Amino acid sequence: MSNSITDSQNMANVGHSDNLEPISSQNSTPSNKMGGDDMDLKAEGHEEYIQEVGPLSQYFGVLALCLMVAFGGFIFGWDTGTISGFIAQKDFLRRLGSLNDEGVYYFSKVRTGLVVGIFNVGCAIGGLTLGGTGDRYGRRIGLMIVTVVYIVGIVIQIATINKWYQYFIGRIISGMGVGGIAVLSPTLISETAPAHLRGTAVAFYQLMITAGIFLGYCTNYGTKNYDNSVQWRVPLGLGFAWALFMLGGMTLVPESPRYLVQEGRIEEAKRSLAISNKCTVDSPVVIGEYENIAAGVEAERSAGSATWGELFSTNGKILQRVIMGVMVNSLQQLTGANYFFYYGTTVFQAVGLEDSFETSIVFGIVNFASTFVALWTVERFGRRRCLLWGSATMTCCFVIYASVGVTRLYPDGIDNKEISTSTGAGNCMICFTCFFIFCFATTWAPTAYVIISESFPLRIRAKAISVAVGANWLWGFLISFFTPFITEAINFYYGYVFMGCLVFSWFYVFFFVCETKGLSLEEVNEMYEEGVLPWKSPNWVPSGRRDMGYDADAALHDNKPWYKRFM
Repeated sequence: MSNSITDSQNMANVGHSDNLEPISSQNSTPSNKMGGDDMDLKAEGHEEYIQEVGPLSQYFGVLALCLMVAFGGFIFGWDTGTISGFIAQKDFLRRLGSLNDEGVYYFSKVRTGLVVGIFNVGCAIGGLTLGGTGDRYGRRIGLMIVTVVYIVGIVIQIATINKWYQYFIGRIISGMGVGGIAVLSPTLISETAPAHLRGTAVAFYQLMITAGIFLGYCTNYGTKNYDNSVQWRVPLGLGFAWALFMLGGMTLVPESPRYLVQEGRIEEAKRSLAISNKCTVDSPVVIGEYENIAAGVEAERSAGSATWGELFSTNGKILQRVIMGVMVNSLQQLTGANYFFYYGTTVFQAVGLEDSFETSIVFGIVNFASTFVALWTVERFGRRRCLLWGSATMTCCFVIYASVGVTRLYPDGIDNKEISTSTGAGNCMICFTCFFIFCFATTWAPTAYVIISESFPLRIRAKAISVAVGANWLWGFLISFFTPFITEAINFYYGYVFMGCLVFSWFYVFFFVCETKGLSLEEVNEMYEEGVLPWKSPNWVPSGRRDMGYDADAALHDNKPWYKRFM
C-alpha cells in the first residue's frame, strides 16, 4: 500500500482489527469491491466510521510477492505439460519402452500408467511429509527446501540412459518436491494476501500451473522432430532452470507474518507485514493486523500444540473441514481435466488428428487464457457459486463429448477405428473439450486451492492442507494409471464416468462447502465454529460486522425440505 493512504483507510484494509467493526456482509459489500461506496455503522456501543478499500494499485506490491510464491505452480504445470508429450516421442520410447514383434517400440499400459502417474504418488508423499517443513522452518524456507528436492529428482531423470525404472525413481523424488510446493505455496499466499484479494492471489497458483502446461506443450512441439534425446532432455533441463528461478525468487519474499507471530518473532513479523503492505513498521496497517494475528495465535496456542490427531477433532468442526477439503480436492481430479492434460496427445490421435501435439498447444492456450478470467470470477462470484456453475457446465460438456465419441466418431464401428474416423465428430469433440477446459479453468481449477487455503485454523493449516492435497494427488495417480486400461475397455464411454462425478460434485458443494469470500482467516474460523449451514453461508455476517437487526440464529437452521433449499 502506498504511504499516502489515510489512517482510516489503512485500518479498514485490515478489516478485522480488535478495535474496528466492519459492517459489510461477506458477499454484498463495498468492502469487498475496490473503490466501493463508503458505509456507516450505527449500532449501540459502536462509533460510526468509514470503511473503504483502496484502488488496486495500492496492492501491486503484495500481489507481486504472491505471484512469485505462486511460481511453484509453474513447476507442477511444466511436468504435466511435458510428460504428455514424452510418452509419444520416438527417442523416449526407444530408450525406455519395449520392442514388439513388428520392431516398433512401445509402452505397455502398465508402464505408461506408472511413468505418468507415479509423479502423483511422489506428490502425495511429499505433501504429507515435506509439507511439514513449513511448520518447522517457516513457509519461505520450507518452499526452498522442497524445491531442492524437486531439483534432485530432475537430475536423476535427465541422467537416465536406457533404464525406465531410473526415470521412474526420478519422477517419484521430483513429485515429492512438487507435493511440498503444493502445500506451502497456497499456505504462504493465503497468510500474506489481503482478505478481499486472497482468492485472486491464491488463484495465481493455478495461473502458474496453466502457464507451465502451455509452455510445456510448446516445448514438446519444438523438440518433437529431433531424433535423439533432445526431444525430452531439453524440456527436463528447462524444468531445472525453473526450479533455480523459484529458489532465487524466494530470497525476495518475506516470511509469513502469521508463522513469525506463532514463533514469537514479533519484530520480524511486523517487518514482514510492512514489506507486504509497502509501509513502515509503525503504520496503523501493520499495528492493526499484527494485533489481530497475535490475538488469533494466542487463542489457538492456549488450546495446546497441534497434532495429527487433532485433524479428527469435531471441536470447531475441524474434522468436517478436513473431510470437506479432501472431498473438494478429490472431486477436482474427478472432473476429468487431467484425462485431457496427461493424455492429450494420445487421446486426440484417436480422433484422427495428424498432429495431436498441435491440438495440445490449443488446449494449453485455452487453459492459460481462461485462468486469467478465474482471477476475476473467484472474487466476483465467490467460491460456492464458481464451483456450482463449474460442475453444471462441465457436466454438459462431458455429455456431448462422450456421446459424440461413442455414437459418431467411428462410422464403421469401434472395431474398425483404425480404418476410418469422422472428421466432423472429431472436430466437435475438440470444440467441447475446449469448452470444458474453459469451464474448468475458471471454476474448479483455482477455487479448490482457494477453499483449502482459507478454511483451516492456523495451528493445523499445514497438516490439513497436506491431507487435502494428498487426496488430490492420490486421485491424480489413479486416473493417470488406470486411464489407459479404461479407455481400452470402454473407449469414450469413460466420459460418462466423469459426468457422474460432476453431478455428485454439484450436490456435495451445495450441502457441504461454505462461502469464504471477503472474510479474514479468523472470520472463516468463526463461521465454522458457529455451525453456519453452507447454503446460508453467503449471507452470514461476522460478529464484528453485525448491526442490531442481524439474526445470527437464522444461519444455523433451515426447516425447508432438502429439495426446496436449492431455491
